[in-house]
Amino acid sequence: MTITSMSSREFNQDASKAKKASIHGPVIITDRGRPAHVLLSIEEYRRLTGQDRKIADLLAMPGIEDVELPLRRSRDCARGTEFS
Repeated sequence: MTITSMSSREFNQDASKAKKASIHGPVIITDRGRPAHVLLSIEEYRRLTGQDRKIADLLAMPGIEDVELPLRRSRDCARGTEFS
Protein backbone atom coordinates (compact mmCIF):
# COMPACT_ATOMS: atom_id res chain seq x y z
CA MET A 1 0.00 0.00 0.00
CA THR A 2 1.32 3.42 -1.00
CA ILE A 3 0.35 6.53 0.96
CA THR A 4 0.27 9.67 -1.16
CA SER A 5 0.18 13.22 0.16
CA MET A 6 -0.88 16.30 -1.76
CA SER A 7 -1.87 19.84 -0.90
CA SER A 8 -5.41 21.13 -1.31
CA ARG A 9 -4.20 23.24 -4.22
CA GLU A 10 -2.68 20.20 -5.98
CA PHE A 11 -5.88 18.25 -5.36
CA ASN A 12 -8.03 21.05 -6.83
CA GLN A 13 -5.80 21.32 -9.88
CA ASP A 14 -5.56 17.57 -10.59
CA ALA A 15 -8.33 15.56 -8.90
CA SER A 16 -7.91 12.73 -11.41
CA LYS A 17 -4.31 12.24 -10.23
CA ALA A 18 -5.60 11.87 -6.65
CA LYS A 19 -8.28 9.39 -7.74
CA LYS A 20 -5.71 7.29 -9.57
CA ALA A 21 -3.37 7.37 -6.56
CA SER A 22 -6.19 6.24 -4.22
CA ILE A 23 -6.31 2.90 -6.06
CA HIS A 24 -2.87 2.09 -4.58
CA GLY A 25 -3.53 3.47 -1.08
CA PRO A 26 -4.90 6.43 0.85
CA VAL A 27 -4.31 9.97 -0.39
CA ILE A 28 -3.78 12.50 2.39
CA ILE A 29 -4.86 15.99 1.40
CA THR A 30 -3.20 18.73 3.41
CA ASP A 31 -4.43 22.20 4.20
CA ARG A 32 -1.62 24.64 5.03
CA GLY A 33 0.73 21.71 5.56
CA ARG A 34 -1.53 19.81 7.97
CA PRO A 35 -3.47 16.66 7.09
CA ALA A 36 -7.12 17.63 6.58
CA HIS A 37 -8.75 14.91 4.47
CA VAL A 38 -8.18 11.38 3.27
CA LEU A 39 -9.28 10.04 -0.10
CA LEU A 40 -9.87 6.27 -0.28
CA SER A 41 -11.01 3.94 -3.02
CA ILE A 42 -14.55 2.68 -2.50
CA GLU A 43 -13.23 -0.84 -1.96
CA GLU A 44 -10.95 0.33 0.86
CA TYR A 45 -13.74 2.41 2.42
CA ARG A 46 -16.12 -0.55 2.39
CA ARG A 47 -13.44 -2.79 3.89
CA LEU A 48 -12.77 -0.33 6.70
CA THR A 49 -16.45 0.24 7.49
CA GLY A 50 -17.39 -3.42 7.21
CA GLN A 51 -19.92 -2.69 4.49
CA ASP A 52 -18.68 -5.53 2.34
CA ARG A 53 -20.20 -8.09 4.73
CA LYS A 54 -23.36 -9.82 3.64
CA ILE A 55 -26.19 -10.95 5.90
CA ALA A 56 -25.37 -14.57 5.09
CA ASP A 57 -21.81 -14.00 6.36
CA LEU A 58 -23.12 -12.54 9.60
CA LEU A 59 -25.60 -15.39 10.12
CA ALA A 60 -22.85 -17.97 9.56
CA MET A 61 -20.66 -16.57 12.34
CA PRO A 62 -19.59 -19.18 14.91
CA GLY A 63 -21.60 -19.03 18.12
CA ILE A 64 -24.53 -17.21 16.52
CA GLU A 65 -26.86 -20.07 17.47
CA ASP A 66 -26.39 -19.13 21.16
CA VAL A 67 -27.65 -15.56 20.68
CA GLU A 68 -31.16 -14.99 22.01
CA LEU A 69 -33.33 -12.48 20.24
CA PRO A 70 -36.43 -11.59 22.25
CA LEU A 71 -39.18 -10.58 19.84
CA ARG A 72 -42.66 -9.45 20.77
CA ARG A 73 -45.60 -10.00 18.50
CA SER A 74 -46.89 -6.73 17.12
CA ARG A 75 -50.51 -5.91 17.77
CA ASP A 76 -50.53 -3.11 15.22
CA CYS A 77 -52.73 -3.83 12.25
CA ALA A 78 -52.71 -2.06 8.94
CA ARG A 79 -55.79 0.08 8.31
CA GLY A 80 -57.35 0.92 5.01
CA THR A 81 -56.92 4.42 3.62
CA GLU A 82 -59.81 6.51 2.44
CA PHE A 83 -59.20 8.59 -0.67
CA SER A 84 -61.99 11.12 -1.01
